[in-house]
Amino acid sequence: MGPLAVNELISENTNLFLAFLIGIAFGFVLEASGFSSSRKLAGVFYGYDTVVLKVFFTGAITAMLGLLFFGLFGWIDLDLVYVNPTYLTSAIVGGMVMGLGFIMGGYCPGTSFCGASIGKIDAMVFIVGLFLGVSLFGAGYNWWEKLYMAKNLGDPKISESLGLSDGVFALILIVIALAMFTGAEWAEKKFPREEY
Repeated sequence: MGPLAVNELISENTNLFLAFLIGIAFGFVLEASGFSSSRKLAGVFYGYDTVVLKVFFTGAITAMLGLLFFGLFGWIDLDLVYVNPTYLTSAIVGGMVMGLGFIMGGYCPGTSFCGASIGKIDAMVFIVGLFLGVSLFGAGYNWWEKLYMAKNLGDPKISESLGLSDGVFALILIVIALAMFTGAEWAEKKFPREEY
């Protein structure tokens, strides 16, 4: 819950309870959006269904704008918001592995739990594979450590790297999102698929 617990505005127990409620709401939105269907999820790669792109990009932009306005009004200190450090090599390799798994299995880690919660067997198998992969990575960490820690770029913000203010970068990202949504609509018409 960001800096609310850090600044002792809410207790740690309240922080965990709010995280629990937000997690339930997030799972509900995923299921209501059809993210428990591996065909719908894989559809973004084939162009016939781009709901995944639209929902997640809309969520990212909403969160970005919320943080910017909260910072502008002084309701949140953006310097206290944790940003994961960027390890470029492992991010690229991990992205390729996850992307390949996403295309092959039709799920990402979060949506696999969404599918499993409504009884989808393929999602349950995907979760087993997820835990096997995590266990193998953990057991063999000594082998992977150099790859995992390679190219540490710290915690850069894209806006800072481009020499732009956060507001200008947000505007550019919104324009890119609108262009992507237009392209997504075109792809859905170009590559239609029968209802599933």
